Amino acid sequence: MLNIEIMKFVDVKNDIAFRKIFGNENRKETLISFLNAVLDFHGDQRVVEVTILNPYQLPKLKGGKVTIIDVKATDQAGRTYIIEMQVGDIDGFEKRVLYYSSKSYSDQIKRADFYRKLRPVIFIGILDFVYTENKNYISRSQVRDIDTGEQTIKDMEFNFIELPKFNKELNELKTLTEKWVYFIKNAESLEVVPDNINDEGLKSAYEEANVQTWSQEELDAYDYAFMREEDERARLDKAEQKGEEKKEIEAVIGMHENGIPIDLIVKSLKISKDRVQQIVENQSNK
Repeated sequence: MLNIEIMKFVDVKNDIAFRKIFGNENRKETLISFLNAVLDFHGDQRVVEVTILNPYQLPKLKGGKVTIIDVKATDQAGRTYIIEMQVGDIDGFEKRVLYYSSKSYSDQIKRADFYRKLRPVIFIGILDFVYTENKNYISRSQVRDIDTGEQTIKDMEFNFIELPKFNKELNELKTLTEKWVYFIKNAESLEVVPDNINDEGLKSAYEEANVQTWSQEELDAYDYAFMREEDERARLDKAEQKGEEKKEIEAVIGMHENGIPIDLIVKSLKISKDRVQQIVENQSNK
């Protein structure tokens, strides 16, 4: 009888976990494998070497998030990659994507004489929410002519991996891309490394995600990242509730000032009569 070692893996979507796995200078094969898989690079396009521009290091626990960009790297051809894990659909996300990508592009040179030295910037956003109307879990955006489809500007590309759209089970995985996305989405629920993993980069990722290989300091930072995430989510929820409450008050007051009876306001806005009367009384006392 085989003795299978039960493991516990971290949630790869966690800020600290993501950087430790993909930003590890000693495990560059992980990032190389991921880039080639999700970008579908073949032949001369394939990444064979990367330089990680913001290598993984533990943040101070009270210092908050170190950087918005999770992992940034360049390859042997000079292409720049920005790989970001985003768990929430925050306001201004698309503008931030454009800002960091264009800044990474322009920062390559300091004088206009050297435009020819500019190399492509490729953004990869791993999103734990639905962002595009594309039914596929991976979508690629490029600058193309609307009529002809010609890629008129080739140095900027935006790739989005939308985790909620990926629903394959372990026994359905066939391509390395599918195995990578499955790892990112589901690693924390697994107890062993899947049998069908034969890629060295992905094997390395599973090894790095194994909780037993983490130091106590890293585990503390990992837990603290979750706490920050929950605090931010609570802050956004509170702000949203305040916004909804403000809209409700404005609607009640507007209808009341236009002579609409309270019973009709209750029916129209689907809120309690006591709530309507409270809003009206508060407005009268001002």
